[in-house]
Amino acid sequence: MINSSKIEKLSTNFRDEQKQLLEAGVTTWRELKDLEDHRIYQLVKEGRSTTLNLKRLRGIAELVCEIDLAPQDAALLMHSGLATISSLSNATPQEIVTKTGRLERKLKNGQNHLVGLEKATHWISKAKARQKLN
Repeated sequence: MINSSKIEKLSTNFRDEQKQLLEAGVTTWRELKDLEDHRIYQLVKEGRSTTLNLKRLRGIAELVCEIDLAPQDAALLMHSGLATISSLSNATPQEIVTKTGRLERKLKNGQNHLVGLEKATHWISKAKARQKLN
């Protein structure tokens, strides 16, 4: 299960946060998901991390832990504007494909259509199932 796995190398825009989280003993996605606001503010005061980036990482961790997404998929959704389980469950498969495709084109990563309708539908199903549990 991904949610209890160690946080691997994050993208370079999160390097300060990753270093500081490691120093603070936050090494798994579950620990990151459970990080409370007051602890985030404390980390920001102590180092070079930003509140925005730590909250983004916590959002990614929630998608990783709660609906068992791969960290890179959760990051793609977050950067595409689908950062919560609620927003994901309310989206249509086409909306997810469009938003993630737009981000991929903007980044010009050379990998076309990383997210198709089948994958988007699967993610929506997982998000809706998780919402039913709450």
